[in-house]
Amino acid sequence: MSTWKYPLLLIAGIGISYLGSWIYLIALNISILNMTGSAAAVAGLYIIRPIAILLTNTWAGSVIDRVNKRKLMIWVDIARGGLVFLIPFIDSLWTIYFILLVINMVGAFFGPSSSVYITKLIPVNERKRFNSLMSMTSSGAFLLGPAIAGFLIMYVSTDICILINAVTFLVCAFFIFLLPDVDEKVKNKREPIRLQTLLGDWNIVKDFSMKAKFFITVYLLFQSAMLLGFALDSQEVTFIKQVLELSDRDYGLIVSLTGLGALGGAFVSALVAKKVALKVYLGVGMLLTSAGYVAFYASYDFFTATAAFVFLGFFMAFANAGYATFFQNTVPVDIMGRFASITEMFQGMVQIALTLLLGFAAEVFSLQFVCLIFSGVSTAFALILLISIFRPSKASYFKEEVSV
Repeated sequence: MSTWKYPLLLIAGIGISYLGSWIYLIALNISILNMTGSAAAVAGLYIIRPIAILLTNTWAGSVIDRVNKRKLMIWVDIARGGLVFLIPFIDSLWTIYFILLVINMVGAFFGPSSSVYITKLIPVNERKRFNSLMSMTSSGAFLLGPAIAGFLIMYVSTDICILINAVTFLVCAFFIFLLPDVDEKVKNKREPIRLQTLLGDWNIVKDFSMKAKFFITVYLLFQSAMLLGFALDSQEVTFIKQVLELSDRDYGLIVSLTGLGALGGAFVSALVAKKVALKVYLGVGMLLTSAGYVAFYASYDFFTATAAFVFLGFFMAFANAGYATFFQNTVPVDIMGRFASITEMFQGMVQIALTLLLGFAAEVFSLQFVCLIFSGVSTAFALILLISIFRPSKASYFKEEVSV
């Protein structure tokens, strides 16, 4: 258990931050709606993150790979906490949008930095279990956050919820401060980030991508299936209310039960991490997740929709833990920040395009028909992924160290 002291500290810190972010998200939506009375103003909140990614991720990775990851994560959380703290005291919508843009630009450094830090901190043979526990923490925050937010909004105010998120960022920063430094040598490698530096870094990522053809194949197939799923998520409430003709209460219950499914999946995936192969997590997990989307959009009542979404949430926990582990085991740690930042930018662009395409297609054709087509294509990508990674010639890519 002593070997898990630091991993559990990291999980606790990020988990508290996740919980605060869910409380804050619910409160911010309601706060903006109360301030403006405009659904469009609330929708504007969801455009800010993709814009921040486009502005930041072309160069964020170059910074991440050249600085101390632990210190960067601490400063990112302190900055986010300070900026979030300002929001309740501002009554200008555009000023709030600007602050949220800065928060998301700063936050773009945290994900890739934490991936590199986790890869260095966690031994290879423990990564699958660690990623499963992280997934369980995320699912738990997804379940508890909205419930806590609803209680606080009912009895206190949205401002308190937003301030709580500011505090959770600071708590996360403190927990990371208690962790060991894994980047001592980075101090000697600092250099100014110029255009020439960025071009050189992009070429390094391109060269890695050209050499690591099997990894890129797995990456493209997995992300294609997953991004189609994310696009389908944008239509879930419309499908539930307009096609299945269910109530807001039913929708809330389905989402809560899906969260329970994801929490259960993450718990089981952590429990069997030593017994089930990585390629099963990645390939079978993604295939069953995609099949869950097909089942959901083929559903015809509350019970079939709920069963499909619980099934989907359960196996998505396996898929995410499998992909995170495969990524950590395959991408060289010295270019991981650059690779993650650049690919995240392209993923964001593809996700926006797929979401818009799905929305427009649903206006022309039946929503259920279009969603079944999208989920069917996602399943096809997942099936090709499964076949690719289970080929005997690729077994060496999924070897895992076994602790004695």
